Amino acid sequence: MNIIPQEIIRKKRDGGVLTGAEIKAFVAGLTSGAVRNEQVSALAMAIFFRGMTLEERVALTLAMRDSGSVLAWQDFDGPVVDKHSTGGIGDTVSLMLAPALAACGCFVPMISGRGLGHTGGTLDKLESIPGYRTDPDMALFRRVVAEAGCAIIGQTDDLAPADRKFYAIRDITGTVESLDLITASILSKKLAAGLDALVLDVKCGTGAFMATPDEARALAESLVLVANGAGTRTTALLTDMNQPLADAAGNALEVRVAVEFLTGKIASGRLYDVTLALGGEALAASDLADDPQTGQRLLADSLSSGRAAERFAKMVAGLGGPTDLLERPEAHLAAADIVRPVFAQAPGFVAAIDTRQIGVAVIELGGGRLAVSDRIDPFVGFSHLAGIGEAVDGERPIAIVHARYEADAARAEARLRALYTLQPQTAPAPQAVIFDRIAAKPDTI
Repeated sequence: MNIIPQEIIRKKRDGGVLTGAEIKAFVAGLTSGAVRNEQVSALAMAIFFRGMTLEERVALTLAMRDSGSVLAWQDFDGPVVDKHSTGGIGDTVSLMLAPALAACGCFVPMISGRGLGHTGGTLDKLESIPGYRTDPDMALFRRVVAEAGCAIIGQTDDLAPADRKFYAIRDITGTVESLDLITASILSKKLAAGLDALVLDVKCGTGAFMATPDEARALAESLVLVANGAGTRTTALLTDMNQPLADAAGNALEVRVAVEFLTGKIASGRLYDVTLALGGEALAASDLADDPQTGQRLLADSLSSGRAAERFAKMVAGLGGPTDLLERPEAHLAAADIVRPVFAQAPGFVAAIDTRQIGVAVIELGGGRLAVSDRIDPFVGFSHLAGIGEAVDGERPIAIVHARYEADAARAEARLRALYTLQPQTAPAPQAVIFDRIAAKPDTI
């Protein structure tokens, strides 16, 4: 279809509804360079103010998905599934969920990202494992998925290239916050992996990009409707990010949490609950469980039996990592030079945590990026982070800081104390970690 870009821009500027053919042609022009950056900027701004219908969002998602390669898995004997999280602190779920789903009969070709803003990135965590390749060629990627049942890698250049161009323009034109464009950006990359089912973890709270429940719900509903409209069975959970999900924040430290989880040292708590709930949703959507509750039981068994750990070990070794990571994590995940506890100035119960700033503090230690070119120190961060409701005193610290230099440790110690609000005598009421489930209604798909 030949298009005049300015006519499409004008139509959306005036509140019109774009056809699927118009959206497809515009995205094709964006990908090829036939549509100029100024025109993409203008359309992004028009969408920001005018919004898009569900049909437009589905069309935009599919057009960006199809702007590059779409992976095909027809020769794999099992459902192809994935999970996406909107990001948080201590969110190590992918490292356990992918192998656990593989142990239940799924294939999980997980395309993940790096740290964004204050949140940690799955790829950065995996790259703290010596030798682990997050950028394998497609032949190796497919082989590891076939043999281990899962592989977690970074986005390749030929998956949803239109999204990279579109996002770069949105980033400098003040249009990143458009719900319509966020939805298409997230889903175009995920659906390019050729999925049968997708489960979404949409986080809300002081450590999330969506700070309020209403914002999180709006995004979750948009993602679920569009993904199902694009032909991929999808549900979403709204989960709490008013405190770190795991008790660690920092790349190698979070990998250690995952190892403890997979080897049975952790079998309860918020991290466990979210992992099981997401896995139950994925197995139900993949028709490997009759319902999410049955799926949770299957996933729990894959973890307690050690089958998930075996899949993780195969994935790590298949992508170049050590063959004995689970048996000897301390040999491969080196300790930082300075490791010491951070105690509160007075005993009390944790009442609130500025979770976002914990992520910022990890960046300041060197565990994240201030610029794209920055190198990450994989071994710094915090472990044994106290959660809301926990008592801290002269024996139980707020956390343990892991730092490269003494000055960094001192700054992190002072900052961490300021990020924790304590109350004396009584613990606050426990907070639910999962507070809603979003599924598409049949008559809206």
